[in-house]
Amino acid sequence: MSTFGRAGGIRALDGGFALFQDVERCTGCEACVVACMDQNDLDVERKEHAWRRVFALESGSHPEAALAFVSLACMQCGDAPCLLGCPTGAIERQPATGAVTVEGSRCIGCHSCSIACPFGVPRYGVDGRMQKCDLCAARVEHGLDPACVHTCPTRALRFGPVNDLTGEVQARAAARLARPGG
Repeated sequence: MSTFGRAGGIRALDGGFALFQDVERCTGCEACVVACMDQNDLDVERKEHAWRRVFALESGSHPEAALAFVSLACMQCGDAPCLLGCPTGAIERQPATGAVTVEGSRCIGCHSCSIACPFGVPRYGVDGRMQKCDLCAARVEHGLDPACVHTCPTRALRFGPVNDLTGEVQARAAARLARPGG
């Protein structure tokens, strides 16, 4: 299940959890990127290795120009092409969270996952093996939010049970539609 709209997107995971981004709240500060890099001991000097990236989206022209930011990491696809494309079985789905993860010791660095991923998510460490967002599995297993969600100063990133987030998004959309000019 996947719903995207003006306010952001929900990515449903097999474990009943979801990630949500409210693009109306994101300021592009990249605190989520730094938190992810810190949590996963990634070299902050090598941002090209970051598992989460923030993109600026410009639209319109003066005087109606607009700027929005989108924070992207692994989409944790339900039918993950990277998982299907990995010849060694290094990529698997975690039953507890539904997260798509990589067992680095089984990765041979062939880049098949990168070719299969439509979002360009796979990153490769200095050892040549694939690395990616695992939804901060260790944090989530202890009842904590992923580092990117925990750190977001505007609460643009949210994580939780899919039903809770879906209900919240539906209520916000209904309120927006009820406003004049909604």
